[in-house]
Amino acid sequence: MKKTIFNILFIIVLSALFLQPVSAQLKTNAQKADSVLNLMTLDEKIGQINQYNDDWTATGPVTLDPDKVTQVQKGEIGSLLNCVGTERTRHWQLIAMQSRLKIPLLFGQDVVHGYKTTFPVPLAESCSWDMEAIELSARIAATEASAGGIHWTFAPMVDIARDPRWGRVMEGAGEDPYLASKIAYARVKGFQGEKPGEINSVMACAKHFAAYGAAIGGRDYNSVDMSDRLLWETYLPPFKAAVDAGVATFMNSFNDINGVPSTGNKYLQRDILKGKWGFRGFVVSDWGSVGEMINHGNVKNEYEAALCAITAGCDMDMESRCYKNNLAQLVKDVKVPVALIDDAVKRILRKKFELGLFDDPFKYCNPKREQKELNNPEHPIIARDIARKSIVLLKNQDQLLPLSKNIKTIAFIGPLVKAVKQNKGFWDVELPGLDSNFIVSQWEGLKNKVGNRTRLLYAKGCEIEGENKDGFADAVDIAKQADIVILSIGERRDMTGEAKSRSDIGIPGVQEELLKVLLTTGKSVVVLINAGRPLVFNYTADHAQAVLYTWWLGSEAGNAIADVLFGDYNPSAKLSITFPLSVGQIPIYYSHFNTGRPAVSDSNRFYNSSYTDISIWPKFEFGYGLSYTTFRYSNLQLSKRKMKSDDRVEVSVTITNTGHYDGEEIVQLYLRDLVGSIARPVEELKDFRKIKLKAGESQQVKFLIDKEKLSFYNQQLQWVAEPGEFDVMIGASSRDIRLKDRFELVE
Repeated sequence: MKKTIFNILFIIVLSALFLQPVSAQLKTNAQKADSVLNLMTLDEKIGQINQYNDDWTATGPVTLDPDKVTQVQKGEIGSLLNCVGTERTRHWQLIAMQSRLKIPLLFGQDVVHGYKTTFPVPLAESCSWDMEAIELSARIAATEASAGGIHWTFAPMVDIARDPRWGRVMEGAGEDPYLASKIAYARVKGFQGEKPGEINSVMACAKHFAAYGAAIGGRDYNSVDMSDRLLWETYLPPFKAAVDAGVATFMNSFNDINGVPSTGNKYLQRDILKGKWGFRGFVVSDWGSVGEMINHGNVKNEYEAALCAITAGCDMDMESRCYKNNLAQLVKDVKVPVALIDDAVKRILRKKFELGLFDDPFKYCNPKREQKELNNPEHPIIARDIARKSIVLLKNQDQLLPLSKNIKTIAFIGPLVKAVKQNKGFWDVELPGLDSNFIVSQWEGLKNKVGNRTRLLYAKGCEIEGENKDGFADAVDIAKQADIVILSIGERRDMTGEAKSRSDIGIPGVQEELLKVLLTTGKSVVVLINAGRPLVFNYTADHAQAVLYTWWLGSEAGNAIADVLFGDYNPSAKLSITFPLSVGQIPIYYSHFNTGRPAVSDSNRFYNSSYTDISIWPKFEFGYGLSYTTFRYSNLQLSKRKMKSDDRVEVSVTITNTGHYDGEEIVQLYLRDLVGSIARPVEELKDFRKIKLKAGESQQVKFLIDKEKLSFYNQQLQWVAEPGEFDVMIGASSRDIRLKDRFELVE
């Protein structure tokens, strides 16, 4: 009888909360979260800030947990990751509905560059400098992922990366804080849509907070040592842009910063993120990073790790079990106030309300919608276009490209020509039961393009790795029969990504040696380089007639590459990261300081910061990328020579397409503060425009320079613009400055 009465009362309480009479409908999500919070036991609260991996696949060290179902039934797990598909997510959500309070689970997934439809790896996509395209790719990824039961993506990664040895460079937007901030904003908007809870959106997660891309030696998970000013000026801006875009969540990083692990870093999480920036979402640890603070040496055991992380502001523990096993005791020991746990839980509950999961826990578990969106015919068309926009033309000697559509015979050679899944790159989503027939290989893409009018010949030549050259002779024979040779070489898809740091970033194996023997045939060779990071390939760059950096372009890679090879798309991408001449130059980036003996020449070594054995200059600089057409820059004009702090200078320049093809140009504006209270970089990207011009057409491009563009963090970490002279530089890359002028900021 008592049990029956309790059940009736419980149903009444839940009805009052979730059926939402008129008075309840007026409540904010925060008030609704408070209402649920007031019903929760301490164990249920701790459950909400505890995230487990599903059993299907893993993206970190696996913790075996045979009673996962029981824990979900008890409300001891608030979120699962790596749980994909409506069937699987519905399964777990049904179990969650057996818990006392029936609080729905959150399902998170690394949807980094697409769900089923796979887009170029983010570093490749950043080379498009096309914010509309980048936002659109995230929108499609969100549409497909949400249809597959996913609520939350662990993306975008917004770490600044200046060391291509670091494998995770592929996940970000390169080396520049201005460009990366624009991209971070676009990606967040793409994932999240107009407002939380839209059926075709997912919560975004800005990661990894913070400065993970500056890991010493380019070695994943390694320490970071930097000044506060460098942190604020270079590494934090993309995170602030994500906050400005309304990002729902943050993920802290594996690294320590100046000896303090990011997971337990109060300065980052409470002082900056939740304090100064007013972030109202929640922070999740990276996989096991709460417990890994023991290895850092900052805490003695899991008890201390849980204390450190929750105090510092980490709201959810991914996979370490430190919160689950220790927080209740920490409360009992009066070391963690319940208010700290309540704040974390409330942040998570608020997001669940925003997503509409309390109204309908199965809102994102519609199998009909899943099938519809995963087979949307528009998505491959868009993926193909974005892939084309991400291909960088690095060399085009004697205008070898685009290829004539009347060409008779093509030899398509290399270990990646007929590869299928390789084209997806690292951090693709493994969907159960899905084959790879939707991925367009490079061979298939070329066949689609030339049809029966051109004869295609194939030879593998060699493997990606290893020293075996047995296939060289066949490759040479095939090349001799062709009018032109296309060679597809590079990395395996899993040679770049998490835990994929490399000390040698040359093209693996004997692939460049294959190029050498093909060149002995006297045939012109176009090289496609497939990779997730900048590679060192000096022989190829110096000797091949044409080089296209094709990265990993996703499920439409083959069609996109064929479009560019034959001129159906004129390449427009420009590098978002510097390509070194040698590993010995790393870290190398364009916005360096001048120093007392400036790095301006390879000669007069006592007067210049230089090397004795190689040049100081990179192989390909930030902002570099060619087109099948040419552009002239002229008529640089400044609206005024002296500017007050509350004023603006308008900069205008005329761009003319002087070639024979319609094309796009990314016009780049750089500034240099000539004299400051602290040394300033030799140049800094402060704006850009991507314009499309028909052959022979001209367009005036305008930029506005205000106080914000002139400001920097001084020694006191104040954001200031100091009076003085500034150089204005307009160029096609950070080294290819076409026009230059000067103005002065006055008091």
